Amino acid sequence: MQVGVFVLAALIGVGSALGLVLRRNPVHGALFLVVNLGSIAVLYLTLGAQFLAAAQVIVYAGAIMVLFVFAIMVLIPGKEEIGPDPHRRARLAALPVGALLFLLLVVVVARRWTGPAATTTVLGTPDAVGRLLFTSYLFPFELTSVLLLAAMVGVLVLTRRRA
Repeated sequence: MQVGVFVLAALIGVGSALGLVLRRNPVHGALFLVVNLGSIAVLYLTLGAQFLAAAQVIVYAGAIMVLFVFAIMVLIPGKEEIGPDPHRRARLAALPVGALLFLLLVVVVARRWTGPAATTTVLGTPDAVGRLLFTSYLFPFELTSVLLLAAMVGVLVLTRRRA
């Protein structure tokens, strides 16, 4: 039964991801993304990660998708700026940074496959996630919060109107 649920959720996830990429209407794409995020939550449940499944539904399929749909509805098509791209240098700098991050991801995954075996404890419960976040992973957790704060400040600076 668990394998059947996994296969069905995986097929729905892949189908909704294809619908997201192939649809030209941004509202339809956002709805496909909601379906995809829901199927990922089901996959978390099949792995025994109840906390991650709940966080997936509440945070991503709920709050973030409301924000996406709001942004889609507020943007008026056809009112984009015409002229040279003001962020051209930043976009060009993003290519090597993205390649470096991809290389780092490959190295981390390769080390994990050759490293020690995974633990047998259940890591999906809220208790286990809390213990790991505030003991072993406290520094990366705090580093992520600083990164998110910097991103929010960056968004505010980029969206500020020029006087």
